[in-house]
Amino acid sequence: MVCTIDIPLAVTAVISVIAAAILAQRSARKQANPSSLPLPPGPRGLPLLGNLFDINSARPWLTYTAWSKKYGDIVYSSLLGQDYIIINSVKVARDLLEQRSSIYSDRLTSTLYKLFGVDFLTVILGNTEEWKLHRKLFNLTLRTEVIAGHRDLYLRRAHELVLNIMRGSTESPGQVEEHLTNFSAAIIMAVTYGYEVTSQEDPLVARVRKLNKMISSDMSAERAVVLTAFPLLRYLPGWFPGMAFKRKASYCKQLATEVRDIPFNHAKEQVVAGIASRSMVSDFFQSYKEGDTDDNLERAMKDTATTVFIAGADSTSFSLLTFVLAMVLYPEIQTRAQEEIDAVVGQDKLPGFEHRSSLPYVEAVLRETLRWHSVAPLGMPHATTESDTYDGYYIPKGAVMVYNVWAMSRASSESDNADRFNPARYLLPNGQLSPKDSFSTSPSFGFGRRICPGRFLAEGSMWAAVVTMLATLHFAKALDTDGREVEVTPEFTTGNVVHPIPFGCRATSRSAVRERQLRIESNS
Repeated sequence: MVCTIDIPLAVTAVISVIAAAILAQRSARKQANPSSLPLPPGPRGLPLLGNLFDINSARPWLTYTAWSKKYGDIVYSSLLGQDYIIINSVKVARDLLEQRSSIYSDRLTSTLYKLFGVDFLTVILGNTEEWKLHRKLFNLTLRTEVIAGHRDLYLRRAHELVLNIMRGSTESPGQVEEHLTNFSAAIIMAVTYGYEVTSQEDPLVARVRKLNKMISSDMSAERAVVLTAFPLLRYLPGWFPGMAFKRKASYCKQLATEVRDIPFNHAKEQVVAGIASRSMVSDFFQSYKEGDTDDNLERAMKDTATTVFIAGADSTSFSLLTFVLAMVLYPEIQTRAQEEIDAVVGQDKLPGFEHRSSLPYVEAVLRETLRWHSVAPLGMPHATTESDTYDGYYIPKGAVMVYNVWAMSRASSESDNADRFNPARYLLPNGQLSPKDSFSTSPSFGFGRRICPGRFLAEGSMWAAVVTMLATLHFAKALDTDGREVEVTPEFTTGNVVHPIPFGCRATSRSAVRERQLRIESNS
């Protein structure tokens, strides 16, 4: 007997099921909202589809920021029946995600993450006991005093970074990016696993870069919602129209397994052999007596280490590439930062962490780098575990809370253009740093219980790289064959994580004395 399917009937059935689910959701929302308070203002959506066709799929933060100008700091939208609350100001984010973190710390659940094999990552986990164990392990190994113990590593790798840039042909687009990526990966591997990266073609670094690229381009919150609303999509073959991401998912899952297992197992072997360097993994095992660990705890150790590895491998290098782009476009800012370093450190010495408190303008440059173009314009959305009210509005249980870092970074109190790279916005009239901001409290690192646990690691390594590059290098526009400067237009990629599109630049040594110090150090 041959079984046939009436396609129009099947489509009608699917739509009916979705419509019924949405109506049930609305009914449940109404029952949970006895005060009948309105939802936050927002754009009117289509029946069933909501605002599916209103959002810029490549750069949704631009859509959300445009909505903020019309509807305010808190905006409601829907996507296939899923409630979305867009937060466009730091104040609202702190009021909800921090002051009421007990109900705003969940995550959107989607089969997309399991499909791609990354559902074990801390940033993906919901508000579960497993996630709470991850947080405990992070607090154990990424405390400020622990991270401060790696300062010599940061500076050593920053010195190697500068020498690599000097040796390379930096006018070639992508050349500087490669050196920055290797710098970031080397620090992450050492801090997380005690693994020494000795080659620019390290296979583990190559794996995590491929994995991050796939996560950024194919795992948006919007796609997760679509797959949740249409769970049958996961059973369609990869060749089916719109299902190309499924072909990538299989490869991504394989990569995720390798990135999860290989470096952790290597670090564990080093610990067992008694030859491990100080690292996140070695701290795990030293904090628990032999016999106190079980499979669940060791899996949590592995997953938290992998989270740091994946999250930090690209984010720091992308921020540093943004810094280089800013120095090329704003040479007067580069000059001012270099003059401060020369005055404080001396023209015959290399800067170290002991000079940091005396370099307020360099610190302002670092903070402005995060603000100017955040690598994660929408962060990682939270979700509510209970319904709530705020400023006269009703916020449903299970709503996705998107904090729009891009809009927050554009809400400048300065009179100048927020799109301009301007470190002065972080300085008082006397030239000292404004006490109301800090690097680690930037919206780029998130809010509340979901704030990035690796922010102090990012801060230390970025500061070391920025101050060392400013002290030793001068960045400028590349020259064409006739010796004329090639104009640079700041363009950025799309996806969950963004970075500058490769651009040409010149990097030349600005101090023969400091360059000689670096070369002597590298040969010692």
